Amino acid sequence: MAAHPTLPSGGTGRAPAPRKLGLTSLLAVAIGLVVSQGVMVLMLQGVGIAGFGFIIPLAIAWLLALCYACSFSELALMMPRSGGLSTYTEVAIGQFPAILATFSGYIVVAMFALSAELLLMEFIIDKVYPHSLPSLSIAFGVLALFTVLNLFNIDIFARLQTALAVVMVVILLVMGLGAIASDIPTPNPTALAQWNPMGMGVIALAAMAVWGFVGAEFVCPLVEETRRPERAIPASMFIGLTVIFVIICAYGLGALLTVPQAELAANGLPHYLFATTVFGETGKVFLVAASITATCSTLNSSLAAIPRMLFGMARNGQAFKVFKVQGKRSGAPWVAVLFISGVTGLPLLLMHDHPDAINQLLLSAALAWLLAYVITHINVIALRRRYPLAARPFKTPLYPLPQAVGIAGMLYAIWHVSPSPDMTFAIFAYAGMVLLLVSVIAIIWIKVVMRKPLFKPEPLALDEQSNRPDLPGVTVPGVPV
Repeated sequence: MAAHPTLPSGGTGRAPAPRKLGLTSLLAVAIGLVVSQGVMVLMLQGVGIAGFGFIIPLAIAWLLALCYACSFSELALMMPRSGGLSTYTEVAIGQFPAILATFSGYIVVAMFALSAELLLMEFIIDKVYPHSLPSLSIAFGVLALFTVLNLFNIDIFARLQTALAVVMVVILLVMGLGAIASDIPTPNPTALAQWNPMGMGVIALAAMAVWGFVGAEFVCPLVEETRRPERAIPASMFIGLTVIFVIICAYGLGALLTVPQAELAANGLPHYLFATTVFGETGKVFLVAASITATCSTLNSSLAAIPRMLFGMARNGQAFKVFKVQGKRSGAPWVAVLFISGVTGLPLLLMHDHPDAINQLLLSAALAWLLAYVITHINVIALRRRYPLAARPFKTPLYPLPQAVGIAGMLYAIWHVSPSPDMTFAIFAYAGMVLLLVSVIAIIWIKVVMRKPLFKPEPLALDEQSNRPDLPGVTVPGVPV
């Protein structure tokens, strides 16, 4: 199938962006964004709660992730523009859900999740090297470094992201496989014999396990800068999510065979406990390296993808026009990069004295993210009905089964997002306040600035109506001209 042509940056007068990213670069984005310190912590806590039976919710979460990868692949290649979810949603179900999904699922998530990642890195380095540097100097230093690098060009981003992802994967596999092969007496001798003591109750942990697979769709806003996107976009997500599943399984099994299960469940930094138990002082070096690469990889991916979502929204009139400003030489949306960097840095100042709030903020962010996935699946169903003959370089296999399973699974995960009753109110309160604020702002913006209906879908753009690629210029029913 022929790749879509690069679309111009509407209204900017700029030439189409050169396509610099291949499958390897996108694979690095998919893996690098997903595997974060928050994932390392939550996955080990899940293993501590359920033992080896945690592989059941992990497998469920992996399948749900493959479902969202199908939906995002179909949408991204049907509308190959940098706006990402906002672009797909405005054409499928209207402006209000488009703005709500993108801000709640990505920009607000970045504000809390990236800040939490940087703080976790600070805590680990301070635990290994106590009081060696001033408070928050590492977090702000890393944030500033990757902000500057993403202001240059996509080549720097691609080379850096690939290197970070490779180092991170190698370190995590070494830790997991090293623990499995070690001669340390297992503190959990019945963990494998009674591999699922929770029975069917273990399925409720799928909500926790899903956090280990969210974010692979960050490759989609890079579609305009991708070579052969019809191949690279879906392949990067499917391969990346499968690699992540294998890494988490090896990492979790290694921890279960070497660290007391109760301590994994209760410890706030279980990855530190795991590394030092298996490798001693050397484990601290491994952990610092894993923490730095995981945080830097997640941050780097986010600073590449989220500003391009803002750029696309500004191009569609859904955000301030200033977010359309690009660097003359690099083409990077530098105003949007600086904005995302700023909203990431602000919570660092507010949260650094409250490390116990990190898990609550991560899970609140997860709730908003899962809502965005539900909207994504709805988009695919709506567009299949409205534009059945539109060109789709990637079509979801077994449609609409992945969308139906994805919606049901994500709603289940939202309902069970809290791992303990004492955290439930805070998680839903944080997420509820954020969603309410975003909703009010979105309604005002659409009605006052855009002067459009809240739920009226936009027409599919003319440059995305190549519904008969074998017969250029031929129009068939289902796609309005």
